Amino acid sequence: MGPQGRYLPWLLLLPPVVAAAVARPNFVLVLADDLGYGDLGCYGHPSSATPHLDRLAARGLRFTDFYSSAAVCSPSRAALLTGRLPVRSGIYPGVFDPGSRGGLPLAEVTVAEVLKARGYATAMVGKWHLGFGHNGSFLPVHQGFDHFLGVPYSHDQGPCQNLTCFPPDTKCFGTCDQGVVPLPLLWNQSIVQQPVSFPELVPLYNKFSRDFIADCARQGRPFLLYYASHHTHYPQFASREFAGRTRRGPFGDALAEFDGSVGQLLQALQENGLENSTLVFFTSDNGPSTLRMARGGSAGHLRCGKGTTYEGGMREPAVAFWPGRIVPGVTHELASTLDILPTLSALAGAALPKVALDGFDLSPLLFGSGKSPRQAVFFFPPSPDPLHGPFAVRLGKYKAHYYTQGSFHSGTTPDQACHGLTPLTPHLPPLLFDLESDPAENYDLLQGRPGPEVLRALRDITLQKVLLEQRLDFGESQMGKGRDASLQPCCAPKCSPKPSCCRCSPR
Repeated sequence: MGPQGRYLPWLLLLPPVVAAAVARPNFVLVLADDLGYGDLGCYGHPSSATPHLDRLAARGLRFTDFYSSAAVCSPSRAALLTGRLPVRSGIYPGVFDPGSRGGLPLAEVTVAEVLKARGYATAMVGKWHLGFGHNGSFLPVHQGFDHFLGVPYSHDQGPCQNLTCFPPDTKCFGTCDQGVVPLPLLWNQSIVQQPVSFPELVPLYNKFSRDFIADCARQGRPFLLYYASHHTHYPQFASREFAGRTRRGPFGDALAEFDGSVGQLLQALQENGLENSTLVFFTSDNGPSTLRMARGGSAGHLRCGKGTTYEGGMREPAVAFWPGRIVPGVTHELASTLDILPTLSALAGAALPKVALDGFDLSPLLFGSGKSPRQAVFFFPPSPDPLHGPFAVRLGKYKAHYYTQGSFHSGTTPDQACHGLTPLTPHLPPLLFDLESDPAENYDLLQGRPGPEVLRALRDITLQKVLLEQRLDFGESQMGKGRDASLQPCCAPKCSPKPSCCRCSPR
């Protein structure tokens, strides 16, 4: 049975007018950047000012066991958009640079392309980080998005020392990449500002998003809006409205601005009469960069953070919100960013891509039995390879680590396992944890005398790992294609000397 058939039974229970309104619901995907499991008020942080996200969680379905598909940015975003493990599309090792030759292959089918084929308007706002290419050949407008307002890669991938992060003239804290062009702001493929003015950036995003929602409402056209925020990635920044307004310092100000953007999205849906016909889904791309200490976020009670395959690197806050359709509450079921494309495809009655997918339709969890079709989660490191396969596997409540490795993104914490100088370490037998009773991964169940249930869990998890490795093909590494400085986006391509001459004011 196809996606439309799976969606049809509950549609038949609705009055005809209501059924027509939700036959092609709208979708708003909100993605935070480097936001940790413990960073939001609704996930337990004592001083975060996140009233809109907290309200979203209170009125929606809050996930406790939701996972990103990678512990760093580019592969996690590829997985969200394609429903495929990022190694399949070659998004490894690490992340794309300003001059990367590679990008998300155009042959990959994104959720925007799936929905566009079903008549959806599509737009993306914020951070892309899936390649720029020659004259912008890898940008969102070539991957199913009608409109794009945002930046091509992370905002620390360029000189930031003399830029203003907080008004009126507070310079950005710390160091960013040197020897590359300043970060540009793009409209579709055109550079409209270089470098970006951080304090003025998010108000532009919010206005664009509100206008896009209003335009689609006037046209009566279903839409996908992918809002990929820069917050709360380092260096933190915020506009005048939020600078210096929180108890948590610069990180808290940036988080509050992100929360304010979520509030504006929800208000736009309400003002245009779309709240009850729109699924809003919020999560983050990977765990916090504890290297940045107080400016890098919190994984809460979870172990380590960004760059690692411990829980703090990949378990994320997540909320699904659809008034009248999704019953408010909390779910402990497993789910992943890989599941977004299959779920949205099913809800829109769209055909799935004819490729190997690693995600599942979460409709039963969101609307029906409350049970997730996902049983297992696979944890790949930022530099994966076929020899090692996934470093860890979760099946049900149990998680086994076959390999562990630290990350410089997760330095500075007291736990040495997180640190960047902690080498790749094989575990035979693997480390095995019960994540229901020990989400911090402190107590290895295989120490001492494990009982029959624990041994069965280990056997079943190992089988899952072997089966995945047998059917998983690694695509050609896009990062392995290297870099070319001439590919870096520059608003004055013939200027000299590069890269410092690549500067232009807003048009």
